Amino acid sequence: AVKFVIYTMVGSLLMLVAIIALGNFALQINGQFTGDLQKLYEIAPKVSLNAQILMFLAFTLSFAIKVPLFPFHTWLPDAHVEAPTAGSVILAGVLLKMGTYGILRFSIPLFPDATFIFLPYIATLAVIGIIYGALVSFVQPDLKKLVAYSSVSHLGFVVLGLMGLTIESVQGGLIQMVNHGLSTGALFMLVGMIYDRRHTRMIEEFGGLARIMPIYATLFMIVALSSLGLPGLNGFVGEFLILLGSFKSKFLGTSAFAIFASTGVILAAVYLLTAYQRIFFGKVTKPENEKIKDLNLREAISLVLVLIFIVWIGIYPNTFLKKSEPSVKKIVEQMEKYRSGVFRAQR
Repeated sequence: AVKFVIYTMVGSLLMLVAIIALGNFALQINGQFTGDLQKLYEIAPKVSLNAQILMFLAFTLSFAIKVPLFPFHTWLPDAHVEAPTAGSVILAGVLLKMGTYGILRFSIPLFPDATFIFLPYIATLAVIGIIYGALVSFVQPDLKKLVAYSSVSHLGFVVLGLMGLTIESVQGGLIQMVNHGLSTGALFMLVGMIYDRRHTRMIEEFGGLARIMPIYATLFMIVALSSLGLPGLNGFVGEFLILLGSFKSKFLGTSAFAIFASTGVILAAVYLLTAYQRIFFGKVTKPENEKIKDLNLREAISLVLVLIFIVWIGIYPNTFLKKSEPSVKKIVEQMEKYRSGVFRAQR
């Protein structure tokens, strides 16, 4: 908790300074100090490039910590592992999205010139986070820590999508925010349910649970497949749109980001399916596992409600994508206008 407070406080204080500075620039340009976001969208791009860069860095550092983007991620596994199940679900389902939402809603449209300068660097950190999070997940002995590090990898995809600044990649980033909340939130619920029964999260303490807990094993498999991006489930939609949009993005300037990021999909299958095999298949080697009860009705219903949306988004994502499309188009078109203006000024 102390580590989490320190990380969040540092980022938030920097952003507060930048918000006050932005209000002061509004005072200089329009003669009125304001926090009105619509007015700031018009005023902020008129600010000098150096001031834009400093404010962009202050805003984006705060959001990068909240995401968390590599290398500001070290608070997340600790917070997840120490938190109760409900805390982990809220953290994965809601709080982490404040970072990615903030980048899209504030950092990018408020400071377009600074965004173009730092965009490839942030995309690079996102790709590193995708691969690093997946590799570290693979070696975790603690199931909850495995899921926690997988969040670093999945949210790297979201940040890459936002940096792509194409309609497909930003739409993918938005839907992947929702997908991550559903899939990872459900995984934390499943980890909490097995912990309540065995009071351990160590993968080596399990084995052969599919025979003893068939309902639990089935639901766990569906959620794991959604997390690794199986077609027909929600994770595939977000990751496919992100990779497609990033691959052809003019802003990123190269398809290398999408190519390297795609390895994260393969690595996700490796660490999730390996963990699943060790927990659910093989012989029951621990006598304590013979007496574990399967899910009760309350637990099954709580997971099925999440699975409905996992399948719904996987089969018919347009229900959700069409809601965000007008806003995404507006941001992308606005950034393309700024981009052409910057290039004309340079020429």
